[in-house]
Amino acid sequence: MRITVLGCSGSVVGPDSPASGYLVTAPDTPPLVLDFGGGVLGALQRFADPNSVHVLLSHLHADHCLDLPGLFVWRRYHPSPAQERGLVYGPANTWARLGAASSPEGGEIDDFSDIFDIRHWVDNQPVEIGALTIVPRLVCHPTESYGMRISDPSGATLVYSGDTGYCDALIDLARDADVFLCEASWTHDPARPPRLHLSGTEAGRAAARAGGRGAPAHPHPAVDVARGCHQRGQGRVRRARARGGVQRGVRRHPLLTPGAVMATG
Repeated sequence: MRITVLGCSGSVVGPDSPASGYLVTAPDTPPLVLDFGGGVLGALQRFADPNSVHVLLSHLHADHCLDLPGLFVWRRYHPSPAQERGLVYGPANTWARLGAASSPEGGEIDDFSDIFDIRHWVDNQPVEIGALTIVPRLVCHPTESYGMRISDPSGATLVYSGDTGYCDALIDLARDADVFLCEASWTHDPARPPRLHLSGTEAGRAAARAGGRGAPAHPHPAVDVARGCHQRGQGRVRRARARGGVQRGVRRHPLLTPGAVMATG
């Protein structure tokens, strides 16, 4: 199982990175894209055929899903269209949210069921796609939001937090993961609203409690989360940075960047 960072800028597209999007590939499995924020479709074309991917959405905030209307256009009108529908897994309102965003005029819903089969997450109910098993878990965020635990037949495990505040469900989800791709969007300001986003300090604490190898993901471009992570004393935590390049093998503590690749074993 391999993870390629398509974009890792939180809340908005950064100067050097698309918003949230992570490509997961594995033998005997179609390519999976975890979230599809602004700019992800362009980055995806460097690594996979957009006609072949399935999409797993953590939640429906704009920076995690609103490049999908572009993918709908790609799959409908490409000279060599997809031979079968793709899958989109997401929260309960996925069809209406994305259909409204893709509508050519306000007040309409684009019925994109011709190109994608929309399915809804059920908390803690496993889903199998190819050789991978995905377990979604509700985490704490103002809208319905899921983290994901993805395992291959060897037992290698990737956990993606999506957007979340600090909560026990996140720790349980990330327990002993080979890669814990954990959001770290905010500074550790005591005045900030609770149960919304993680700071670097909280990302480090979550990785320590879960026993996983942490990689803080999608920080806001103006927020430096690395110091908070290191203050937690977590040598296995590295910040996602928009620098480009490739790293392989999580045991070498890879630095997540747009275009970076990690292997779970």
